Amino acid sequence: MKKYPVYNIQRFNCNSVNQDLYINTFKNHLINHSFVEEPHRHNSYVLVFFTKGSGIHEIDFDRFAIQPGSVFFLQPGQMHHWDLSDDIEGFVVFYSQEMYNLYFGQKTIDEYPFYYSVNTSPEIMFDSAESKAILPYFNSMIAEIQGNKLLKQDKIMNLLDIIHIEIARKYSETHMHEMHSYNVKIKDFEKLLDKNFVEEKTPSFYASKLNITLKHLNRICNEILKKTTTEVITDRIILEAKRMLMDKNRTVNEVATTLGYDDYSYFTRLFKKHTAITPTAFRISKK
Repeated sequence: MKKYPVYNIQRFNCNSVNQDLYINTFKNHLINHSFVEEPHRHNSYVLVFFTKGSGIHEIDFDRFAIQPGSVFFLQPGQMHHWDLSDDIEGFVVFYSQEMYNLYFGQKTIDEYPFYYSVNTSPEIMFDSAESKAILPYFNSMIAEIQGNKLLKQDKIMNLLDIIHIEIARKYSETHMHEMHSYNVKIKDFEKLLDKNFVEEKTPSFYASKLNITLKHLNRICNEILKKTTTEVITDRIILEAKRMLMDKNRTVNEVATTLGYDDYSYFTRLFKKHTAITPTAFRISKK
């Protein structure tokens, strides 16, 4: 089995206003890109709104039920796939951070509460009234993509931003992440962690790089993520281990070594401690 791919927006682009944006109805998306039902990643942000049908959406090994009103928002690099009913309908949008931040200038995409951290929930549910209210924005984006009117991209970008605002309002009702400087530090911490977790696994390293005390970093992680700094680091390692174990061409020993563990037995114990199964058993369960 080959390594699971990371798709860029250009892989899907055929009618988009630019190379950093892709918008489609979900039904047409599946017709043209049936391969997306297999596990994969994107190098862009992904927004999905389901209006009909059912199924299961697995995001970084967490499973979510799909139903009308399901909204999912993925950050670059997250692994996902779905098992969908035949009557599935909805909308899918891919967009790059660079395009979004450049267009709006005064704000960035990761200021929205559902993008504060990769540890935030990637799903919310709109009830029927909320779905009815947000549906016209998606329909308008599809109409703009299919048309050729003046200021086409400007309207699409502003419609997308309105959708983000509506999601943020709903998300904040159920996920109480306060709007304070801790959110910026969490994002900075996770960026550092992504770059260094193989070589650097001690909390003190990240506190030093962030120019804060370890006590303060622990306070931030507990406040926003309800975890210690050590738990956040370990969770990132285990997530990457799971992603790598999906590639059947890698041995478990190779996965351990790649993640910085020369002691295969220690890696196996660590993995089992945090997942309740061995790396080999996890791999077998995903066949």
